[in-house]
Amino acid sequence: MNKPEVTQSKTRTKRDKTLPTSRKTGKIHPIIIYPFVQPDDFDDLNALYGLVEHLDADRQTYARPVTVMDRKTYYEASRSRAFREFRAKTVERFSDVVDCWCVDTCQMWYSGLGPAFERGASNDVYWLIPGDFNYGVPVGQEVLNRLHDLPEIILELGQDVCIGEIATDHTNSKQLIDTYGTFALLYNWFPVEAQEIREYTERPRSEFFAVHHTFLRELLARKWYPCEQTVVMLLRAVFSRKRISQFFVGHISDVPGGRESLSSAMQQVERTETVLKAMWRERNGTKKNWTDQYRVLENQSERVRRSALTILANLLG
Repeated sequence: MNKPEVTQSKTRTKRDKTLPTSRKTGKIHPIIIYPFVQPDDFDDLNALYGLVEHLDADRQTYARPVTVMDRKTYYEASRSRAFREFRAKTVERFSDVVDCWCVDTCQMWYSGLGPAFERGASNDVYWLIPGDFNYGVPVGQEVLNRLHDLPEIILELGQDVCIGEIATDHTNSKQLIDTYGTFALLYNWFPVEAQEIREYTERPRSEFFAVHHTFLRELLARKWYPCEQTVVMLLRAVFSRKRISQFFVGHISDVPGGRESLSSAMQQVERTETVLKAMWRERNGTKKNWTDQYRVLENQSERVRRSALTILANLLG
């Protein structure tokens, strides 16, 4: 297996020689996922919607931005005058709002990507922008200034999906969860695919990504899992030999204090296992005697999950 090339923009890509190296330029569709929990202040959101205002003004490059807002968030926050004014004067001014009842953020992604896809065309790119990161601090501003490179990589290099990778150290809670939980489980259920995914990203659950119209059509036509959609998307990309890129986002966080709680970390590991088990059955459930192999993998998966939870309890508890 060839190692991915590294470009000066800190982007890693995989190219299939049977595919063209570029595509006709289309429009970029920004999809902003409004925070599931309304922040105490608007510093980060003001910074984010400063970018959205810029995107909305450049209609040659970008389609009208879309903001996805959960109705639970709306009803809880609407008691605040500051929220009502921010929504009316900023969010609705610079984007079309999709109001929806969602179980979690992955369902919000689905609610935003679907309508954007229906507005799009065959050469377009769909760019997911999570709203709950610390964009208001200096490093967050730096990220916002270059984040547009993420969807542009797909247009310029002819890629199918580009994953944004945030910077962390080995003690960061997200790093620990992905190392001992996500990848350990991936290697159990999909060992070959896990090895390939790890060549491009250490963040298989990243909330920063962009996807080409053709690949998004395939994703929307398949089962949409209730959580860990980035992992699902990467697996589907490897299954169908799509071209994957990685973009270095920078030092930015969505975790208050920079540290996940142990309860949250455990939930993330358990969710990942549930999704991977379901995907394995989807892919192998029609094979003869598949249940025998499934039982073996399920027993191994239980040991992996227990080990991950023990390690995380020691490091985060």
